[in-house]
Amino acid sequence: MGRTSRKKRSTLANRAIVASAALILGGGGLVAVNVYASAGEGSSGAPPERSWNAGRQMSTIDCPDAGIALPDVPDRARPEVDRELAAMDTQITDAYRQFADRKEQIARDPNLAENAVLGPLKNKRAASLDRIGIAIERNAVERPQNLDGLAPCSLRADDGDGSGQGGEQGGEQGGEQGGDPGGAQNPGEEADQGQDGGQDEGADQGGGDQGGGDQGGGDDQGQQGNGPDASDFVDIQSVQPNVDRPRNRRGASRGTFSTDCGRNENGKFNPDNVIAAPGVSNGAHHMHDYIGNQATDAFSSDDDLAGGETTCRNQGDRSTYYWPVLRLQNGQDENDVDADGGGKDQNTGEIQTPSQVTLKFVGSPAGKVTAMPRFLRIITGDAKAFTNGDANANASWSCTGFENRQLKDKYPICPEGSQVVRSFAFQSCWDGQNTDSANHRTHVAFAQDDGRCPSGFRAIPQLVQRIVYDVPPGPGFAVDSFPEQLHKPVTDHGDFINVFDDRLMKKVVSCVNGGRKCR
Repeated sequence: MGRTSRKKRSTLANRAIVASAALILGGGGLVAVNVYASAGEGSSGAPPERSWNAGRQMSTIDCPDAGIALPDVPDRARPEVDRELAAMDTQITDAYRQFADRKEQIARDPNLAENAVLGPLKNKRAASLDRIGIAIERNAVERPQNLDGLAPCSLRADDGDGSGQGGEQGGEQGGEQGGDPGGAQNPGEEADQGQDGGQDEGADQGGGDQGGGDQGGGDDQGQQGNGPDASDFVDIQSVQPNVDRPRNRRGASRGTFSTDCGRNENGKFNPDNVIAAPGVSNGAHHMHDYIGNQATDAFSSDDDLAGGETTCRNQGDRSTYYWPVLRLQNGQDENDVDADGGGKDQNTGEIQTPSQVTLKFVGSPAGKVTAMPRFLRIITGDAKAFTNGDANANASWSCTGFENRQLKDKYPICPEGSQVVRSFAFQSCWDGQNTDSANHRTHVAFAQDDGRCPSGFRAIPQLVQRIVYDVPPGPGFAVDSFPEQLHKPVTDHGDFINVFDDRLMKKVVSCVNGGRKCR
């Protein structure tokens, strides 16, 4: 597959009936509902389990997340550290493939999982962690403690609730769900921001005459490859309204600035992540949609981005906007079926071009905003939230006409005539100094409950991103993910690099602070 091309499909094909593909591996040992057992980057660090009951579903390897454990890395060491962290992701993907290749043997002899997969994985992780320690020490910084403790991984059971967290994530469908630490502005709250897009009319459409209650109940629909499963979906009509309008204080910045960068109609995809894994091909192990800057891949420098072409209508916006693709789980292959980030990383099915993408920058309910620095990088959400937990999760799923009901850890089943909506409200506070940080998070923050930025941070225009898909009703779609994340909805995430020119950024700030709606 070319890195910027894909197979074009007819509307009829895109509306194909979803196929079933669930497989149970028996044999008295390892049991996997998903076709392949998988390996994951998690947070427990528990020692490997040595025996399993036949009835348990061992679906992921749980490893400590080294990236989260390394919040402070010297700038000069960061390229090497980032490469090693990306290598550790590849090690996990390779372990996942080992499970796939040996699934029948492991079903007969569960100890083989530890001897042939977990043991070698631990050794590879230990070598990478040692190189990380050396890189940090080389820059006259004390070696991080307990690096060795991040090497072991354990095989963990999927409790079948769709959350991967023993039920702790499942069922939390309201405003208290994973990952918006500030809570000042909820993802997908465009209707509450007074923004267009037709969301307001949906609040009264929760009635029972649209047939949604019968959709998605079939256990034989929508599962293929390594996830998701039926428990990852919920009828949006069964969800109570849970989006609260943020209260604006005196002096709030109430304006908006919209930028139109298309819907990725030209099909620019790659499995890189220039923010989290710069310089590493296939650093994401899943395919991303790109709009805006067309020069973006793993090897893009700031100069490359500054000179890159853009799909944005306003040529002063050369920013990069990207997110995991959404695919139909209908048994149809895409062009990347044999490519990195696609089939090689267990991401299969037809890639869906959004029917609508809305990008808006909104203000702060607590005061004025200041300009974003050029080349500011923001990751919102956590691509590994299934294993890491929801501390950094920021996914938000809904349906057109129902956007006052937001889901964090479930995909929505929308009634006929309603489309799937995924939304992100990015961090809106900046530390005033850095365009990135070692863990790609601590230089930005969410606003606090009162709408103010944490101490030491200043408010910037907040990117609110809304992506709409016309997919068949029912549980027949999923976002791309790392193989071990099982395509769980909580792992959804968005990435943004600001490449507004100075003149346009001044206009953004002026519009937002002045209470105007601008484009």
